[in-house]
Amino acid sequence: MPMRMPRGPIEKPKDRKKVLRRLGGYILAHKWMALGAVALTAASNLLALLGPMLSGRAIDAIGLTAGGVDFPTVFFYCGLMALFYALSSGLSYGLSILMIQLSQKIVERMRREVFNRLTILPVRYFDSHQTGDIVSRISYDIDTVNASLSNDLLQIAASVITVLGSLIMMLLISPVLVLVFAVTIPMSILFTRYMTRKVRPLFHKRSVMLGELNGYVEEVITGQKTTKAYHQEDTMLGRFDKRNQNAVDAYYNADYYGGMTGPSVNFINNLSLAFISIFGAILFIMGKLTIGPLSSFVLYSRKFSGPINEMANIISELQSAFAAAERVFTLIDEEPEPADAPGALALTQAEGDVEMEHVRFGYDPGKTIIHDLSLHAPPGGLIAIVGPTGAGKTTLINLLMRFYDPDSGEIRLDGHGARAITRASLRGAYAMVLQETWLFTGSIYENLAYGKKGARREDVEAAAKAARIHRYITALPQGYDTVLDENGINISQGQKQLLTIARAMLLDAKMLILDEATSNVDTRTERRIQSAMRELMRGRTCFVIAHRLSTIQNADNILVVRGGDIVEQGTHSQLMAANGFYASLYNSQFL
Repeated sequence: MPMRMPRGPIEKPKDRKKVLRRLGGYILAHKWMALGAVALTAASNLLALLGPMLSGRAIDAIGLTAGGVDFPTVFFYCGLMALFYALSSGLSYGLSILMIQLSQKIVERMRREVFNRLTILPVRYFDSHQTGDIVSRISYDIDTVNASLSNDLLQIAASVITVLGSLIMMLLISPVLVLVFAVTIPMSILFTRYMTRKVRPLFHKRSVMLGELNGYVEEVITGQKTTKAYHQEDTMLGRFDKRNQNAVDAYYNADYYGGMTGPSVNFINNLSLAFISIFGAILFIMGKLTIGPLSSFVLYSRKFSGPINEMANIISELQSAFAAAERVFTLIDEEPEPADAPGALALTQAEGDVEMEHVRFGYDPGKTIIHDLSLHAPPGGLIAIVGPTGAGKTTLINLLMRFYDPDSGEIRLDGHGARAITRASLRGAYAMVLQETWLFTGSIYENLAYGKKGARREDVEAAAKAARIHRYITALPQGYDTVLDENGINISQGQKQLLTIARAMLLDAKMLILDEATSNVDTRTERRIQSAMRELMRGRTCFVIAHRLSTIQNADNILVVRGGDIVEQGTHSQLMAANGFYASLYNSQFL
């Protein structure tokens, strides 16, 4: 049987026993299906093992000696062979269906547990882990586990039964002939291990080269406009040719040396068959063995040697599956967002009075971003936060929403400490519009009403009118029922921004956070949005982060953040008159 080469680098789990226990727990949750699978595996393989024995008896009944052919006996054993093989195939088919169902139930539970965990993980986790890695765990890693549960474990169980059963039957037929495998099996195992170690790095290099090629293609497709603008098509094509050739060479080397293994292992297996034939003929001449048992022994030898080599490779693949399962379990075991404090207050009607007092915070220990920040946002006030990149503007929003808690100091809402308020009610008191828009696949109406259960059509339309997007929506063929593609890719960036602003306007929140919310619209539309938003958000506390200082000239209070501290605050006219850091920022944009 040809050896299955690993599809890529074999990654081993750090704690194999722990992974096995966890996987065992998933299997035991469906113990009756698992027991059924074990029973079907044993029955199917044991029935198949009876075939060579019956074949030998049928051959003996042919009567190569005097007496002629005993046709009734031959037909009897051949009929039993056909019956047992048919039953074995039927049980094997039922086993495959059962294992697919079992593995899918386990995978469904795994995916549900992973996704449930993702919904309760703190924002810190997503800030410190790549999105691609998280998606890989919920898709590729779980699929790898699924493949092993439905295929590899089943094949190992079948191989163990086949090898042990074949060995027992061969020992019953001729213990002497079994000694042949004392030579050929070690040869086969040693050669397989040698070739696996030699070829595995080639498969790893192949994966790396393919990854580099795919990454380069994605990069070129993403930057296609830039490539054409700078007339660098030939340059990019030359770089592609180099990476493409590297991938071709890596594939050739891996497949070339990997292709040598199968024929070589088959040669060793056939060598054992030749030895069995030679020594079996000697035993036949000596009268120690008849043709029937000899033929049965040959068939059992084929069943015995193949799975031994196959199991070595399946075990290697299981290592990758266990490593994938470990990555999944690591995510499932991640600490969720801390629970609310005992007796935490659930805000029912926030007034919008926000205070920060001597707040100190850093994302990493020893790297403080906010040093000693104090501010007061009265109910209904429009607070603008400005400053250079990295000054800590977005960090303020993370603290206000309790995506992070300060290292020291206190944040209060309506006189209550933020930690003494339930996170759900605190976050529900805010509406937020970020620079990076997010729209899901669904109708425009569903996207606008996303944060407000039971939103009426007229409420949605009123918010859209206030955001100056209603006319555009009604001009679409299906109006508010128009379905947006993934992340709204069938509308412009500016229109996406207007839709997210309308979505925030629809909420009953007493506080609004705008993080560069108008960065993707033109100046005229921006002014119209500011005017409409000012009227709509009257009586609500608004926090506006802006780089374009022209958008926040009417703010009640402008906080100038620099190096994690508020270095200036006041109205636009007051700050310009002070001729300080704010004035220099403003002048750099307009002079």
